[in-house]
Amino acid sequence: MTTMVLSGNEACVEGALRSGVRFFAGYPITPSSEIAEEMARRLPALGGKFIQMEDELASMAAVVGASLAGLKAMTATSGPGFSLMQENIGMAVMLEAPCVVVNVQRAGPSTGWATWPAQGDVMAARWGTHGDHPAIVLTPWSVKESFELTVRAVNLAERLRTPVILLSDAIIGRLREKVDLPPSVPVVDRPRPAMAPDHYRPYAGGPDGVPPMADFGTGYRWYATTTTHNERGYPVGVDAAAAEGLLKRLHSKIHDHQDEVVLTEGRWLEDSEVVVVAYGSVARSALAAVKQARSRGLKAGLLRLVTLWPFPSQLISQVAQRIRGLLVAEMNMGQMVEKVREASCGASEVWSVARFNGQYLMPEQILDKLEEVRRAWR
Repeated sequence: MTTMVLSGNEACVEGALRSGVRFFAGYPITPSSEIAEEMARRLPALGGKFIQMEDELASMAAVVGASLAGLKAMTATSGPGFSLMQENIGMAVMLEAPCVVVNVQRAGPSTGWATWPAQGDVMAARWGTHGDHPAIVLTPWSVKESFELTVRAVNLAERLRTPVILLSDAIIGRLREKVDLPPSVPVVDRPRPAMAPDHYRPYAGGPDGVPPMADFGTGYRWYATTTTHNERGYPVGVDAAAAEGLLKRLHSKIHDHQDEVVLTEGRWLEDSEVVVVAYGSVARSALAAVKQARSRGLKAGLLRLVTLWPFPSQLISQVAQRIRGLLVAEMNMGQMVEKVREASCGASEVWSVARFNGQYLMPEQILDKLEEVRRAWR
């Protein structure tokens, strides 16, 4: 075990390199720039490649190309750059090109505040690119988890042949903490074809729905197209059945592996009357507020969402059925609260406590809302 003092952004780099990432293309943008800087410094010594592209759209295109050539590939950005990447994130989904996109969120819209924190990209991470696409989105609440979830993101991308988004924020990216790093991490590689090149079908899902992936230049010639295609990669034209089968498989290969993908953490859920739902850096404030509330006799709990998408609807529903209320805490105008309300199906009341002025949502603000809830119940 190696003990280091790292920032969240530095821990993200450490996790990526230990997971086998050997290609990074990006464009500097606050508050994610340290990721690109560290990658530029460290990748060449490992035989990897770093490219500073002309913009974020090109960065994402380069990442997809490197993935098709066989490299574990990654990029990092913040909100404005994430917007530019959306078309090519969709390309990665359609080509089933494993890659990782790190978004260290800042306040918006547009340029917003370059150094101020927010969680305003929650829905963009799920629905930013067009079409009925699946999404895997993870969000860390500590420097240690920035390391761990980057490893997890790389492995899930490779395991399921899909882009994975790590949704950090300015608080976590710039936070420095002492971290114990393990001597090794689990490393997953994309499935490889076992058949001869003449029999290879690049989009034929195996038993788990994930097709084997041959690197370009290894003798397996295949057609990579962003157009709706069949198992060979050829455009399907007006073949509605083939189009429907492709979309169903893209979704099912993630949905059928939710036990591998979806992570949550619960504290004091067993005896709670009200549960705070939070994610990312705000979950730190939520934990402090819940502890203070319990010291005052209010039976509060915490449900921390580590995986935002796929959304843990079933768990939310189960929790809602045995408590009186859910309080969703987030640094935006209320992006996740409606999803929680939908999942609760009216089994309990749902409230929101939000901050969206570039300032961190403090424990006191969450505690004040919990006290307001208690007064409403009297």
